[in-house]
Amino acid sequence: MINARKRIVIVDYGMGNLRSVGNALAFLKYSPIISSDRDTIAAAHAYVLPGVGAFGVAMKNLKERNLIDVLNENVIVRKKPLLGICLGMQLIAQSSSEMGLHAGLGWTAGQVVQIDGGEQLRVPHVGWNEVRPVNGHRLFANLPPSTHFYFDHSYHLICDEDMVVARCNYGVSLVAAVQRDHIWAVQFHPEKSQTAGLKLLRNFMNFVEAGGC
Repeated sequence: MINARKRIVIVDYGMGNLRSVGNALAFLKYSPIISSDRDTIAAAHAYVLPGVGAFGVAMKNLKERNLIDVLNENVIVRKKPLLGICLGMQLIAQSSSEMGLHAGLGWTAGQVVQIDGGEQLRVPHVGWNEVRPVNGHRLFANLPPSTHFYFDHSYHLICDEDMVVARCNYGVSLVAAVQRDHIWAVQFHPEKSQTAGLKLLRNFMNFVEAGGC
């Protein structure tokens, strides 16, 4: 396996989609560990925080599994790289209005709100959509300036523009990817996005191998 010294943990907080992310990384010749064990998480060099489902349930699960402080210590204090995927991207925000108001991990400024589809757009936003990177971000290295990725979400992140590294259009412009220093996150599912998704995951792993810089 490539760079076996780099321990990558896919954080298991009971919200699904873990195995498909693990399979995608395994296809790239990495050996990710799916775990909710605090010691295993603390020993990792980098993290993937995937997820599908409701924001409030996800935060409840993270609290009940006693994972928030160990993630804060390693991602925020020790500055280990993290890739959030779909719900994982939303959880890094300050709050969500999904089924009530819920506090998030607060790692980035921003709020999660429902997509305003009006009468013309179907919500949830499900399927392939064009993603356009902003300023050639390295997460999208070796990908065309316009690439399709697979989405499945009813809520989206509103955040400061300086965090946004990609957008998509679904009747309105939606944030598709963000970065805050060593924290990267995408609203779409790279593990379901075929070759483009694998290239994006490879780009994140290249970032990890470079020491998160």
